[in-house]
Amino acid sequence: MVTWRKGFVAVCATLLLSHSVGAQQPPRKVVAQQVSASAWFVQGDAALGTPANRNFISNAGFVVTPAGVVVIDALGSPQLARELLDEIARVTPRPVTHVVVTHYHADHIYGLQEFRKRGARIIAQRGALDYIHSDTAASRLRASRVELAPWIDDRTELVVPDQWIDGATDLEVGGVRLRLQPVGPAHTPEDLAVVLPAEGVLFAGDLVFRGRIPFVGQADSRQWIAALDTLLKLEAKVVVPGHGALSTTAREDMQLTRDYLAFLREKMGAAAREMEPFDEAYARVDWSRYEHLPLFRAANRMNAYNTYLLMERQVR
Repeated sequence: MVTWRKGFVAVCATLLLSHSVGAQQPPRKVVAQQVSASAWFVQGDAALGTPANRNFISNAGFVVTPAGVVVIDALGSPQLARELLDEIARVTPRPVTHVVVTHYHADHIYGLQEFRKRGARIIAQRGALDYIHSDTAASRLRASRVELAPWIDDRTELVVPDQWIDGATDLEVGGVRLRLQPVGPAHTPEDLAVVLPAEGVLFAGDLVFRGRIPFVGQADSRQWIAALDTLLKLEAKVVVPGHGALSTTAREDMQLTRDYLAFLREKMGAAAREMEPFDEAYARVDWSRYEHLPLFRAANRMNAYNTYLLMERQVR
């Protein structure tokens, strides 16, 4: 499981450094947008993490109940987490009782320590256990302390959850029920979706990237497609993706991620079966359907190469 992440971490570090120079825009503010009667979310940039954007590149959500607040993901730095807590306080005086982690990628978890300081209980799927204690996770944090300074520094920690779950689990707070649904291994081994059934809201984590190219890394794209099919069956009215704007057209927006993964598998699978060199195969593919999307230049070649390697193993 640990080796699953090594190539992803190394390439992401290179990409982050190569895209950190250039015109800098004012950083996006952490602003809560209402999703339903009880649910809210904040939206990060469609970008790679840099000091300029403070690693605010992912989404997070929260659900307000009569007994407290359940947060979904903790954002990409302690400062962002503090700003999220401030936004929650503007919505409700109730305390944060739980944080549910959809997966252990840096842009979703480096804010966890701020919620632990406030007494919140942190929940994640057990598939993350090996990664948290791995050299890969430690080296990623060391690199982030350099690449994302001052937002990530020596005081930033990897936080181990208080509760591991192994299967579908109901979390009830103040009479409000949330369904915690493991859907990995897909984007990561520990992918976890959060459903608010009473209001038709789905927090999909990084299984859904809306309006941009996903980072596939060394994900199991076949399982990722199957996981998206599972999420579609939930028939959610509103989907909060891991990255990108809120979706009220769940099928259409999930289909973008699903179609992109299927396209990678089709094209790179054909190349792998024919033992065509990757560079030749990549140059031959017509990418026009996707090349207009944000982060295509940053992510697509890496996604294609990792899919090529995956398909080599799966077709032989």
